[in-house]
Amino acid sequence: MTQTSPRRRAPAMSTEQRRAMIVAAALPLVAEHGAAVTTSQVARAAGIGEGTIFRVFADKDELLDACTAEAMNPDHVMRELASIPLDDPLATRLTRAAEALRAHLERMGTVIGALHASGHRRERTSSDQPAPGGREAAMKATCEAVAELIEPDRAALRLEPEKIASVFLGMLFTRSGPASREAEASPEELVDILLRGALAAPGSTA
Repeated sequence: MTQTSPRRRAPAMSTEQRRAMIVAAALPLVAEHGAAVTTSQVARAAGIGEGTIFRVFADKDELLDACTAEAMNPDHVMRELASIPLDDPLATRLTRAAEALRAHLERMGTVIGALHASGHRRERTSSDQPAPGGREAAMKATCEAVAELIEPDRAALRLEPEKIASVFLGMLFTRSGPASREAEASPEELVDILLRGALAAPGSTA
């Protein structure tokens, strides 16, 4: 008689892993429904019982705050920037960087905008406040990551990679609002303007 080996159970999730899994399931729902999302909807999306949410989050407000923090977390886009091959042409590298950064900004804006529009204005305590310089540190790290993408072409550039990275991010992060979306430069156009300027070459009909 053939014996079957006992089925191995998957290792239990840690509290942090479970929180991360729930937040990942909740984010698309928060982007769609804002603060009106229910923990029942989140539980169904995560494939867990509703009670499991409250074993790792004190209440729905804490879950929504965790979603906000995750939407603003720059770690994901930093990994995307680090994965861009340095042997690609400079324009390709910067276009991919612009696409990744713009997608990050749009995700962040969608989640935070949905929460604000639905009235989520939780008062934060002093312990909830971000560490001093957190935003500045994230911006500095992003600028350094973009400068690293530019560095292989340093010899061909009129400015240092750090300065070009700063200009690039300034162009990318300056947006006038939804009304100007149709006139907004694509990542390819933005990079072309950065590297070649806005003036057409002499004799060009473009």
